[in-house]
Amino acid sequence: MTKTYDYVVIGGGSAGSALANRLSTDPKNKVLLIEAGRSDWKIDPIIHMPAALSMGIGNRLYDWKYESEPEPHMNGRRVYHARGKVLGGSSSINGMIFQRGNPMDFDRWTAIEGCEDWDWNHCLPYFKRMETCLAGPDEWRGGEGPLKLERGPATSPLFQAFFTAVQEAGHPLTTDVNGYRQEGFNAFDRNVYRGRRHSAARAYLHPVLRDRKNLHLITRAHVTQLIMKKNRVTGVEYHKNKRRYRVEASEVISCGGAFNSPQLLQLSGIGPSSVLLQAGISPVVDLPGVGENLQDHLEVYVQYACKEPVSMAPYLKNWRKPGVGLKWLFRKGPGATNHFEAGGFLRSNDGILWPNLMFHFLPVAVRYDGTTITQGHGYQFHIGPMFSNSTGWVRIESNDPFAKPKIQFNYLSTPEDRKEWVEAIATARNIMKQPAFEKFNGGEISPGPEISEEKDVLDWVRRDSETALHPCGTARMGEDAMGVVSPKTMRVHGVEGLRVVDASVMPTLTNGNIYAPVMMLAEKAADLILGNTPLEPSRAGQYRHGVSEKDW
Repeated sequence: MTKTYDYVVIGGGSAGSALANRLSTDPKNKVLLIEAGRSDWKIDPIIHMPAALSMGIGNRLYDWKYESEPEPHMNGRRVYHARGKVLGGSSSINGMIFQRGNPMDFDRWTAIEGCEDWDWNHCLPYFKRMETCLAGPDEWRGGEGPLKLERGPATSPLFQAFFTAVQEAGHPLTTDVNGYRQEGFNAFDRNVYRGRRHSAARAYLHPVLRDRKNLHLITRAHVTQLIMKKNRVTGVEYHKNKRRYRVEASEVISCGGAFNSPQLLQLSGIGPSSVLLQAGISPVVDLPGVGENLQDHLEVYVQYACKEPVSMAPYLKNWRKPGVGLKWLFRKGPGATNHFEAGGFLRSNDGILWPNLMFHFLPVAVRYDGTTITQGHGYQFHIGPMFSNSTGWVRIESNDPFAKPKIQFNYLSTPEDRKEWVEAIATARNIMKQPAFEKFNGGEISPGPEISEEKDVLDWVRRDSETALHPCGTARMGEDAMGVVSPKTMRVHGVEGLRVVDASVMPTLTNGNIYAPVMMLAEKAADLILGNTPLEPSRAGQYRHGVSEKDW
């Protein structure tokens, strides 16, 4: 017997967790959430211990392990992409850094036809609704939302040197990079609460799953296609335990993310006809924007050896890990933090109106996968430009729903992108050489002092950079020819009964990690889907470089 729901939400990641919660608030709405990965068991330290983040990335039990096609502007490298293979999605394996982006990022969205109500003033109330900022609510920050955010303590000697060094280099501090003024440096908000990762699933799903009889969850269930009757979606087909199932729905909402949402649409005959025909799919709705406009951030590690024994390096040793884990059971010690406790945002030159560089400072020299190039103490910046105008695509190769799509980012393909990389490395090095770091500075170990000329810097970036794991844009909002989703309803153009709500609908990348914007987007989309009266636009002031508040 085929089951029927009001809403079927595909993907239990950041957007799907929030959306399933909000749609099921009304007990009359019967909601099914389908997640391809497994549950995020409460006792799993790889997920819930903040410092264990490197253990999930690259692990087939937690990570879908995507990889790009050979990147033409990066010497043909394939760039590895981690995506969460567990309830909570990538919010269950990411670095737990919470950044909203700059207000002008969202104002830029309004240049896309139909996106007039996605400016900062309309988005800020939804950012506030979703969060409990434990540093204190105010005009810009929320205090009653499901997602609890702790601010990094950032009290170690290296963090204190960092805060002094940025000022010595002529850069400001700010009270809150998610508040009135993003530009500057301060401790970072993190989705960490009482020493545990506070993922989207932990914030939105687990508190309500037991009591809401109208909210149903299925894990380890891989959605293989949308059930179509002409141009209407009437349900989904999924596979679980090698068996095929079908469910019917009044509305299907894809929350699979920047890779999986366009993949599912294309598998179901929705997308560019040329791509579909080449993959052996009969086109149902020709939507040229599906899978196009892929955007992402790259980052590198600017690393220094540390002359003083004050970094976190000793805790990376295998013999120390049991002790770290034991302390974490009591929510204490180095296991209870993600260590990305501070950083900031800067403009790389005076011709830019809002910050285009993001810095994460880390009191240890280590890569995301946990590897190091020095056995001693160290510290580092994660640094990368935020305004890359390089774009790529996601395309299926066949009608096999279990085959990964082809992914091409075209990193470093534009002059502007390359220019900002040179400025980014120079800015980071200038901060690191300030007097505040003098007693710690044991010399640059990555990229190394021999990498100094512009050409050499770009060659190093091509060899050594990694994705910051912020893919978006592949089913973007807009009423223009390349728009896929209506900004007013989140419905897919030309298709009835289908919406998309995830990072794929973002028109352009925001300045920072995209977890927070995706959650905001899901909150706002829930009101659009349910027909609720939207939250009133905010009138809170916001810092804009070179512009007086009375002039905007």
